[in-house]
Amino acid sequence: MLPSRLSPSLSVPPPIPSLNSNNAWLTEKVQCPLTMSPSTLVVRFGDPVTANCSLLRMGFPLLGWEVPMEAPEPTNDHFQVWSVDRMTEWGIKPMCWALSEQGGQCDIKLLLIVFKPPNNVSISFVNHTGPMFEGRQYTLQCIVQDVAPVENLTVTFYKGETALGPVQSNNTKTTPVTEIFTLKITPTKEDDGVLYWCEATLELGPAGPRHPPVVRSQKVTATVLYGPQILCPTKLQVRQGERLSCEVKGNPKPSVTWFRDGQVFALPNNSSRQHDGHYIVSAKGLGQKNFTVEVEVLPDSGTANSCYRLFLLAILLLQTILIWQ
Repeated sequence: MLPSRLSPSLSVPPPIPSLNSNNAWLTEKVQCPLTMSPSTLVVRFGDPVTANCSLLRMGFPLLGWEVPMEAPEPTNDHFQVWSVDRMTEWGIKPMCWALSEQGGQCDIKLLLIVFKPPNNVSISFVNHTGPMFEGRQYTLQCIVQDVAPVENLTVTFYKGETALGPVQSNNTKTTPVTEIFTLKITPTKEDDGVLYWCEATLELGPAGPRHPPVVRSQKVTATVLYGPQILCPTKLQVRQGERLSCEVKGNPKPSVTWFRDGQVFALPNNSSRQHDGHYIVSAKGLGQKNFTVEVEVLPDSGTANSCYRLFLLAILLLQTILIWQ
């Protein structure tokens, strides 16, 4: 227990009169001769703790600590160390005090942050399993289990390697808690197959560990259902012998049918000039989409070059025969 104190603040010679009461208060506080080392202490739950409180001048015969665990006996020395082998308390506020020869008192508090990394971090969708539909809104949740202090926790959601923004808690409890963080998303077809995950980081400031504690969740693969997409120019040019085709995407994979003059048209493996004309490409999947395309079949430049080479070969052969005659 703290020895009897005669006044709630240090008895010191009265400050120079001032019209500003705040200035008088600051003068009185500055004259408190206590210093704490370190001024801020960040410790993992279960680890040892050591802090030193020192007097900067004479005239204060008694120095002590007010702390709920293993408080040392008051001393007449100019410094006193508070130390515990294992920190097993949450949210305590250690205080060092000194009594002056005049019977006054002053004190200084140690900012002590006791932390515990999460036991586990997991990610899932709220009230949803299975594939998602393009354009609909869904909620991701990141569950961080048994972490302290949660007000120092930052949770970041990721889509692949892209951060979707940090989220923090308003909870000020210093004891370990389980906290759920959420983020709303609206997937597009480009998100089909991407990986969602989250990361929990304890931001403990300059006095904390050099590498802040980080725990990552598992990764979940997004399956996004979307309607047919026909990727084709309005005028499709192919060479003779090439196959007519337009790229069609969709999830589930669409079935594709070509129509010519209102009739189903079976695409030839080798196109020819007779296949010039207008077609309708119909794709059915998650909905249906039709696309009109004009096909132009170009002469095969490779065939013309082959004929030219044969012509030259014939001329060469004829010249050889004439020479030997």
